[in-house]
Amino acid sequence: MLENIQLGDQHFILHPSGVMFWEEQEILLISDVHLGKISHFRKFGSAVPYAAISENFKNLTIAVDFFAPKIICFLGDLFHSSLNVEWDLFTDWATKTSASIVLVAGNHDIISGLKYEALGIKIFSEIIQNNILLTHHPEERDGFYNICGHLHPGFKLKGVGRQMVKLRCFYQNQQQLIMPAFGEFTGNFWISPNEGDRVFAITKKEVILVY
Repeated sequence: MLENIQLGDQHFILHPSGVMFWEEQEILLISDVHLGKISHFRKFGSAVPYAAISENFKNLTIAVDFFAPKIICFLGDLFHSSLNVEWDLFTDWATKTSASIVLVAGNHDIISGLKYEALGIKIFSEIIQNNILLTHHPEERDGFYNICGHLHPGFKLKGVGRQMVKLRCFYQNQQQLIMPAFGEFTGNFWISPNEGDRVFAITKKEVILVY
């Protein structure tokens, strides 16, 4: 199940994978994939399953195929650190994708821009369109609504007794919509929403307005 939201006069679809589709612009927004992080962990002895690497690319392909966007916009931290084997996997994935790809650079995006340029990927510090400000870090700027990432928002759903479910989420307030981290094993920042905020928790199959 999807969720539809409106920001100003623009319409967006929230997907359980953690991506967000901008209908008018046909742009697929994806934040904090952190490709290469799993290989980085494994290199230094962490017991992270190798299959998790292919899961990232599988989920990317599912989201792209579902929305068939004209543009894929990564909102920062596409790659976790320096080059490793996952760059070759990304190269293969990107060259098979018909949509144009752009990257709003995040703090982890340290790979040379020449590598992205060779794949036809343009890099920006921010993108402004229809009074929507696309960034990696959350920002507040007069006259613009900010869609961003970086924080990896999550929400703790509390049940009867001590029951608790921890879920990734889209977190919306008056100035910003902060997207969940797309990548596997990225961690979460647990949100404590204020009055008037909205939290859309995501499961494997649903986006659910929980606050």
